Amino acid sequence: MTSDLNNDLCDRLNSLREQGLYRELRRINSPQLPHTQVDGRTLLNFSSNDYLGLANDPVLKEAAVKGIERYGAGSGASRLVCGSLAPHHELEQAIAAFKGAEAALAFSSGYVSAVGTICALLDAHDVIVIDKRVHACIVDGARLCGAELRVFAHNDLDHLAKALRWADRRNSGLSGKRRPRTLIVTESVFSMDGDFALLRDLVDLKEKHGAWLMVDEAHATGLYGEKRRGLAEEFGIAGQIEVQMGTLGKALGSAGGYICGSRTLIDYLVNRARSFIFSTAPVPAAVAAATAAVQLIQSDEGELRRNQLWARVDQVKNGLIAAGFVLPPVRSAIIPLVVGDEAKAVEAAAVLREQGVLIPAIRYPTVARGQARLRLTVSAAHSAADAGQLVAVLSTLKSKI
Repeated sequence: MTSDLNNDLCDRLNSLREQGLYRELRRINSPQLPHTQVDGRTLLNFSSNDYLGLANDPVLKEAAVKGIERYGAGSGASRLVCGSLAPHHELEQAIAAFKGAEAALAFSSGYVSAVGTICALLDAHDVIVIDKRVHACIVDGARLCGAELRVFAHNDLDHLAKALRWADRRNSGLSGKRRPRTLIVTESVFSMDGDFALLRDLVDLKEKHGAWLMVDEAHATGLYGEKRRGLAEEFGIAGQIEVQMGTLGKALGSAGGYICGSRTLIDYLVNRARSFIFSTAPVPAAVAAATAAVQLIQSDEGELRRNQLWARVDQVKNGLIAAGFVLPPVRSAIIPLVVGDEAKAVEAAAVLREQGVLIPAIRYPTVARGQARLRLTVSAAHSAADAGQLVAVLSTLKSKI
């Protein structure tokens, strides 16, 4: 039976190779830095989500070390058993204060934050409506929760309004012990395209139809808004979003995810979010580092790093536009260079590695078939020289991209 399994899996892997969709792990032998060690070579890294350059910051590392020294390497149990350590509570208090929310709840990853929250809020009585380009964690949560799923075309408000009108008719025809609900879920900054959700319009539509709104600020937290809370703050509608989600492993330089909102929401998730209830609590080192990052982002240093990031983003985008690349008009640390064909995207990434630049190919199912791309991301840790080198290399390879 083991050989039957292996033979079957070999056939599946060969099919992935033929489609240009085979993936393999690439060992990194250095911290998250602009210059990273891969296969014995130093490569210029423009693929990390470490937008503010905090993943290897001394302040975060010191906080992590102190977390280990005081609370050990592991948390020992789930939060509801005996694993709810003081650092977890300190992190949640820091997130809530940072986001201007009543309360927050930390999870072991952004993925389980989304899945656990969606499945806690909805069941087969309800409707969930998601943007076509949301992250896989939201898609999986939508499928697992059992609610009626509707997908609207990316940022298509007419399509969303049509789905909400359908949900209104569907929900009004149901009876039971509780009223069916509709939840709209979107990212604020989309992870593969770097463009923005139309958050003000989404708020208007959800209020018109009596729906709830959940927004994932994973790629916006630390980068937008006067207090760097995210795109919801930038657009002035944070107080009108029922469920705010984010991650600790991108601009915050650590690991984990969080949900913030009302105290009632958080108390409910503690009792009903299975990915929280049945997971060992995040390790003290990561939690302590994340708390230090939340505090750093709100400081003058946090503003300085954000300004450094946007300076590098502008330099890269202006250089690429001058070289003939067509880029999205929004100001985002995520710059997609769409190739289209999966095999060509893999080939382009390999050529870039030969030229000393690390930008992996992103392919189906992360993006739609035929929409393979090089997902270029910029960090505040990149220097002007790094950005100039990137533009020079990409300019010489434009015919392959």
